[in-house]
Amino acid sequence: MLNSQEAIRAYKEGRTDIVHSFRWLDYIVSAEERIVNLEHVKSLKELAQSNPVLDYVERSLQRLDSLKLSFWIREVLEEVLSWSEAAKGGTLRQRLAWQEQGIHLMAHNIGSAELYLRDADLKGKAAAAPKERHRVIHTLIATHGLVGQTIRGEVSLSEHEPLVRLVEEGLVTGTELRQLLMPLNECIIAAVSGELWEQLRQEAEQVIDRIVQGDLTSPMPLKERLRRLRTTSIERGESFENAYARLQEQHPAILDALQVMNHATLWYVEAALSEFSFEQFIQIIGLAVIGAQAGNASAEHISFERLMNTMYYDYKGQKKMNVYKKRMIEAYLNELTFDQLLRKQWPANTHLTCRVEASGSQVRTVYVDFVFSPAAQKLIEFCVEAEKSPLYEKAVLMLYDLFGLRRDAYDRFHNEEEYLATMNQTSDYKQVILDYVVGDQVVDIGPGGGVLLDLMEERLPDKHAIGIDISQNVIEALERKKQLEQRRWTVLKGDALQLKTYVEAGRIGTVIFSSILHELYSYIEYEGSRFNHKTVAAALRSAFDVLSSGGRIIIRDGIMSEPAEQRRRIRFKEPDGMAWLERYAQDFAGRRIQFERLGPNEAMLPINDAMEFLFTYTWGEQAYVHEVQEQFGYFTPTEFHSFIQETLGADAQIIESRHYLQDGYTEALSSRIDFMDDRSNPASLPDSTCFLVIEKL
Repeated sequence: MLNSQEAIRAYKEGRTDIVHSFRWLDYIVSAEERIVNLEHVKSLKELAQSNPVLDYVERSLQRLDSLKLSFWIREVLEEVLSWSEAAKGGTLRQRLAWQEQGIHLMAHNIGSAELYLRDADLKGKAAAAPKERHRVIHTLIATHGLVGQTIRGEVSLSEHEPLVRLVEEGLVTGTELRQLLMPLNECIIAAVSGELWEQLRQEAEQVIDRIVQGDLTSPMPLKERLRRLRTTSIERGESFENAYARLQEQHPAILDALQVMNHATLWYVEAALSEFSFEQFIQIIGLAVIGAQAGNASAEHISFERLMNTMYYDYKGQKKMNVYKKRMIEAYLNELTFDQLLRKQWPANTHLTCRVEASGSQVRTVYVDFVFSPAAQKLIEFCVEAEKSPLYEKAVLMLYDLFGLRRDAYDRFHNEEEYLATMNQTSDYKQVILDYVVGDQVVDIGPGGGVLLDLMEERLPDKHAIGIDISQNVIEALERKKQLEQRRWTVLKGDALQLKTYVEAGRIGTVIFSSILHELYSYIEYEGSRFNHKTVAAALRSAFDVLSSGGRIIIRDGIMSEPAEQRRRIRFKEPDGMAWLERYAQDFAGRRIQFERLGPNEAMLPINDAMEFLFTYTWGEQAYVHEVQEQFGYFTPTEFHSFIQETLGADAQIIESRHYLQDGYTEALSSRIDFMDDRSNPASLPDSTCFLVIEKL
């Protein structure tokens, strides 16, 4: 085992005095703030409870110890790896002192190299003139990680010039430099992920070959560099080629302006920006590059660390992008054209500004961040906390008002991924829909996770499926899915009440509302109110207007029971069941839920109030926040028929009408409640769902 490994192990076993013998270890373990790339972090809470820098150094040393290397290479690389993260350590007081001494703390490789020269045992010789061995180690620390950053598009090849000089000055031979760089970069990258090293090994070798040969003159083309900076986004489904071509055609001047990036090192780009769209990514990079320019000077380093650190929080124990901040930044960017960006005419926003700060004299660094007003910051914190309660919807609406965002609840923010996954699991009933689809073009309103779009493409290949959704989250997810899976269907961001704006009237064969009309009814403020039957009427007319003759509207949605005067008893088998009902009756936004308490665990309710409650009770606590905002049933079958005829007139014919209890409710509730009629006789759960097909004559 390496000496440095033994020191780390001893420290972790409680021998804290060991740090006095290893200055680099003393710095790392005394860190009072966590400086780490959040890209591979899964939980911020776990991050705060550990020392990720020390753990990373230990993993890199373990990899080194596993390699078969000559003694001198192993000895040199052990010292390099031990010191390479030192600038991420230190107490706050120490870090302030380091800054005053000119230690470069933003670029941790440079800062660590400077600390090494200052603090390493130079046997009495001045740091300005170190021995050859120290010079080699210093250079390897200063260029630590740059091979990986070159592969990622974060630095240009010219940043490796100090390594070339080692060969030119005879401190190492080209062969020796290769013998040092290959295992060093294996340790650096494999400490992040062994799988990642296997993926990058060949590219790392190619970069090292160019360094050893001194071939650093050809910079990476801007397009290729941008592509590499979007690797994570592309893996998630971004169509980089299409996005870049569109930008090149419509806004070539911004690409010209970004050419100054060629000699700048970028830090934490993917961790901060991968979840923004390509155009938004270019806007933010443009704000950084153009904002960094002072006269003819350009920044040597552009850091997105501050932005990265503010864009994540833990949700259910997992690191999540703070989508509240993301939506506000997107709104800010929507107000910024590329022409305004080039002229530095940036949006004036009371609650959000883009801050580009330059610092450093010897190595000029620019820090990029979006700064929220104190009121906005508090409201964001309120939204995060309100996720756990019915206050959530009110908190989000307050956020909308403050920033002028769209005022609805279709952006589910923190649980959009879970929502889409749930939507994709409910594919069985959607197959029935396909039997009634007619025409060449089919519109799916609120396509969710895209399962119905996929089914139509696979089973009705002669149809062109179009998904229309008002949620930006859904559109982004579907665009990524389309790119990854090479799907042919189309998705559009649009309003279901204004379909003529997005598709040609008279050309659509089928419009599908699959479990979506009740959401329009519940969330859309139409003529000043939610839970408004006029919203449903507007949606049906919007769909009917774009249909061709013989076209169809297909509806699958909630239904109420008739006669509505029936009453049902619920006897809870769980101790908190009655508390659930009482809370639900207070929080449900759709209408007043009536119930009569018959005992500590039993209540009597109108049949439709009972079922509306049981829909939410079945889904459980995680769905509660949203379910109390949605009314699933809003018509009885008879009422629905009458409403369709009144809304669409004689040209609308109902050719299919059925209603049924959705699978799963009986099984899910059997262990939790007894469901009885008003005389305490066992009763079946009533139908929950309707299926309607309307044809245009």
